[in-house]
Amino acid sequence: MALSFISNLIRKSLSLEIENYIWFVNATNSNKLSTFTKSAFVQCRKKINPKVFDYLSSVIIDEFYTDNDLSVKLWKGFRLLAVDGSTLTLPQTKELEKIYGLAKNQTTTGVVKARISVLYDVLNNYVLDGQISPLKTGEIQLAKKHLKVTKEKDLIIYDRGYPSFDLVFEHLNLNRDFLMRVKIGFNIIVKDFVASNKKSKIVEIKPRKGFDFSTKQYNKNTTIKVRLILVILKDGSKEVLMTSLLNSKTYSTKTFKELYLKRWQVETFYDELKNKMKVEKFSGYSNQTILQDFSACLFVSNIQTLIVSEITDEINKNKQHRTKYKYKVNNNLSYGFLKNRIIDLFQTDKDIEIINQELKELFKRHIIPIRPNRSIPRNKEKFRRRRLSKVTKNQRDTI
Repeated sequence: MALSFISNLIRKSLSLEIENYIWFVNATNSNKLSTFTKSAFVQCRKKINPKVFDYLSSVIIDEFYTDNDLSVKLWKGFRLLAVDGSTLTLPQTKELEKIYGLAKNQTTTGVVKARISVLYDVLNNYVLDGQISPLKTGEIQLAKKHLKVTKEKDLIIYDRGYPSFDLVFEHLNLNRDFLMRVKIGFNIIVKDFVASNKKSKIVEIKPRKGFDFSTKQYNKNTTIKVRLILVILKDGSKEVLMTSLLNSKTYSTKTFKELYLKRWQVETFYDELKNKMKVEKFSGYSNQTILQDFSACLFVSNIQTLIVSEITDEINKNKQHRTKYKYKVNNNLSYGFLKNRIIDLFQTDKDIEIINQELKELFKRHIIPIRPNRSIPRNKEKFRRRRLSKVTKNQRDTI
């Protein structure tokens, strides 16, 4: 019971959520559920290991990749993954402050924040792994943890905060391929490459001087071959990509700009996590609660992806000759539709297939067109002003 209740994305008053939960279960099941108190739920949830949601997610993911060969989207035989990090604002308690740390500005006050990181399949929209750690934990450190759940023929994309000899070596050691955006000032080799105006070049990189090698499997003389690729943006500025894909005949230089841009899907996921699933509206104040709510959100996201992936092709096949746009499910509404209905997946008299079909039909009734080549300039000033973001018409709260 507590498992399904936590998965129901508890965002309102706990008393209200309990009453709504009891009403929904009793309205849809022959086996009636007795009411319970907030205290009873809090005591019950202490017995739930947050990793149970990771396990449930892994069941969904493993089934998708093993039983749907024709549905799994790949890039040149690779599963295309992206790693990205962010932060979460946590409740202001002494326990959480001690575990995660404070983020401070120029004043002496601060807010409790955690660092999070996800490994995301950008073509199939599944969260393969999620990490939540103290704010002082580096993104590269979390990226290494993600590598433990990757496989051969995974190509992992990183933004420019990740490149380091250490992370590149980890990929080489595990036989994992990568694509990283690197800063032009990353090292002298990258600077010389940009100055040469070459489009692509295979180079050897070494660890930086003064590095501590005592715990590493390499030394100061270790070298790794990588391929540098120059990308010219619309405004004429230059960016550099670094990859383990060295064969220019198999992987042409011109494909990498578009390939790197596919990592934008992990940014979209963070928008869903924070603004649609409201992950920062935690249902309690203990660390156990934080871990449960975070993992439950990733689990619910994968359930939503599973349902959406099964109907996307059907939607566009039905509209193929009638409209000029392709269509997709309205993700904001879909999370709202899962509210309460996700309880049925845990606790119901109905057949699971019937529940799944009901959700599919509901999702299909609320679709929106995909308008290509739309671009909204990034407004960095909104973070300095600390104003609430503008809420668009299709992003009103649904849970």
